[in-house]
Amino acid sequence: MADSSIHFTVSFQEPQAHYAEIQIDLQQFDKDYIDLKMPVWTPGSYLIREYSRHVERLSAEANGKAVRCEKIAKNTWRVYSHKENVKVQYSVYGFEVSVRTNFIDNDHAFLSSAATFMFPDGFLNHPSTLSITLPENWSSVSTGLPTVPGKEHTYYASDFDILFDSPLEIGNQDVWHFEAAGVQHEFAMVGGGTYDKKQLSEDIRKIVEIETDIWGENPNSRYVFITHNYQNGGGGLEHLNSTVLGASRNGYQQAATYKNFLSLVAHEYFHLWNVKRLRPKALGPFDYEAENYTTGLWIMEGFTAYYDNLIIRRCNFHSPKEYLNLLALDFNIVYNRPGFQIQSAGLASFDTWIKQYRPDENSSNTSISYYNKGAMLAAALDIRIITETDGAKRLDDVLRAAYQQFYKTEGHGFEESAFQTLAEQTVGVDLSDIFEAAHTNQELDYNDFFEKVGYQLIDVNANNQERSLGLKTAVIEGRIVVKVVERGSAAWDAGISVDDELIAINGTRLDVLGKELDFVLEQGAIDDIVDVLVSRDGLIRTVPTPLRRTTKKVYTIQEFEQASVRAKELGRIWLSI
Repeated sequence: MADSSIHFTVSFQEPQAHYAEIQIDLQQFDKDYIDLKMPVWTPGSYLIREYSRHVERLSAEANGKAVRCEKIAKNTWRVYSHKENVKVQYSVYGFEVSVRTNFIDNDHAFLSSAATFMFPDGFLNHPSTLSITLPENWSSVSTGLPTVPGKEHTYYASDFDILFDSPLEIGNQDVWHFEAAGVQHEFAMVGGGTYDKKQLSEDIRKIVEIETDIWGENPNSRYVFITHNYQNGGGGLEHLNSTVLGASRNGYQQAATYKNFLSLVAHEYFHLWNVKRLRPKALGPFDYEAENYTTGLWIMEGFTAYYDNLIIRRCNFHSPKEYLNLLALDFNIVYNRPGFQIQSAGLASFDTWIKQYRPDENSSNTSISYYNKGAMLAAALDIRIITETDGAKRLDDVLRAAYQQFYKTEGHGFEESAFQTLAEQTVGVDLSDIFEAAHTNQELDYNDFFEKVGYQLIDVNANNQERSLGLKTAVIEGRIVVKVVERGSAAWDAGISVDDELIAINGTRLDVLGKELDFVLEQGAIDDIVDVLVSRDGLIRTVPTPLRRTTKKVYTIQEFEQASVRAKELGRIWLSI
């Protein structure tokens, strides 16, 4: 089928109702029927999202006459082409605010390509073209796809992997350009905001150039930032030569919020190499119809989560203290979830399809985030390499070597064992204990690492005698309702359950401000038994519950007073001071 072609046309007849109309022109496909499939997930966001649920009114015709088509699976439509050129039409509904789903209204359209376009079964490697028909009051299209010369708002994808990795922003976005690391960058701002274009371009230029220096090259000739500004927004999703970001429109003039945005930029741009090119074998070529399992997201997302704030530190946007506080936050997040004793970073990676994006009331007791735990492990690796090589090498060298070996030379994804072997060969350091820790529930002694660079991880809450029941509540229509019960806590052992309404304690009715409960916790002694009156499914019961010392961790990373002069020097190398 050398002469076959696939062309998509996108139009918007009812944007106010949140619809896009898609037309597929299939020519020279010498088949009795074509199965058109919609991806069920999008790379970078590891959850089956069932995008086909938003497809409506699919029909097909050839030579102006209707062609029979039927839905044969949740995401598959069979079109009986009778070896003719076929035109397929369908509508897609989009009204979900996120970086991975479609959103369409009167003002603009954001299209996640995996949630919008179908592929002919067996033809993922086939090229396609795409044209956008803009409503009268819209003027711009922002996408990483290259344009087709001489055709307005028409783009080319060499295969469906490229198409599905190229989101589109369509409307009246504020667009400007700047160059960094020899690459042309486009910024597309949606939703207004208090941003300063010049300052933002200068700051992001620093990020781009530092990251390019880490990896040794910038593989793109053009890169697109699509940013959606909301009253309160966040999140990002990486793509091969673009990213989609969420931000708070009035946060650009607030120092902390702006630095958080720059960290998000650093994170998603870092993925240009780490995930989009250097990757585990499972993450490409993709199966768009099922889960793609890997235990390696602690490397891909965890390392990136370690580097995002570290790069902001290297740009001197964060002071050393600010950076250390942010790194300590990873430890606080992990160690304040009892799930760290149950789920390893590797298992969290593998189970991302069923846990990471589907939290429930028990998630903190059973799981961790491979982002935070991966960042902790990356810090251990970086510090180990710095100290064992006396500052000559660090984790940067491992990433650069892995990029060259697995992506540039071998052209495929890696096995974790091969990544570890290459890392150890690159820096000449035994890293086995850290890689093993990624797949067990045995914790590293992180002060074995921090103290060698002049710092110490300290739980400043370790001696706190504050009492706690070990639960979290929410006030719902004037009722105090339990939302989380911490594993191993007083409430857990006593049998208080999520969705119990707390009514009284020791015969005193509780108030929604929590003052009565606070009084009992302050006045009671550890191991005292208090009577908690609850309503469970409308039935009243008393639950005798012990008071226990709080298990909340409050970690900080502070200077280690006994550190040697050389340790302090290595710490300056680590923090780029």
